[in-house]
Amino acid sequence: MKLYTSLTSPYGRKVRIVCLEKRIDIQLVEVTTGTPDSPVNAINPLGKVPVLVLDDHRALYDSSVIVDYLDHISPVGKLIPADARQAISAKRWEALCDGILDAAILIVREKRRPPEFQLAGVMAHEQGRIDRGLAQLASDLAERKWCMGDTFTLADIAVGCLLTYLDLRFPDLQWQTQYPNLLKLRVRLNERPSFIDTQPPPPAS
Repeated sequence: MKLYTSLTSPYGRKVRIVCLEKRIDIQLVEVTTGTPDSPVNAINPLGKVPVLVLDDHRALYDSSVIVDYLDHISPVGKLIPADARQAISAKRWEALCDGILDAAILIVREKRRPPEFQLAGVMAHEQGRIDRGLAQLASDLAERKWCMGDTFTLADIAVGCLLTYLDLRFPDLQWQTQYPNLLKLRVRLNERPSFIDTQPPPPAS
């Protein structure tokens, strides 16, 4: 299998961590999106990463679909609980994290526009989504060791990828002070080899 992604994509990192946790070997293909000649355009009509190309040449996207598939093909380290209610709970964590990431990436893209073309209202709206989302994550986590209680799951991977992205792109957000329980979780996650091995490179200046 081949995983097409960029090293800075938090969605792609989520997939890479899942592969490491489940000991699934994949070939990593680093790509750049947003250009007419990007190879991603030929395998994902949306032109987005990550994309997992299976051995029969079928392409899976987006990251949520990919991690579902990976968790099903290997019994090692199940990351989505077998119980239906628990599985939905884990996917809810993932959906919230992905939604916060969507908002953060929209702000990053808006800030790359010339200042006179940046839409302050759009950025304020997306920042509200980030702020409310982080508050919900912290409330749901409470004082548990992991998002789902005593067991490491996909929910923890999703939260870890989100928090690292915010550290890289929003260094002034100071979520660590406001939500110390999320900070404790992030520190715990960053001790895992899968998180160490997939640390994204620093953003270009």
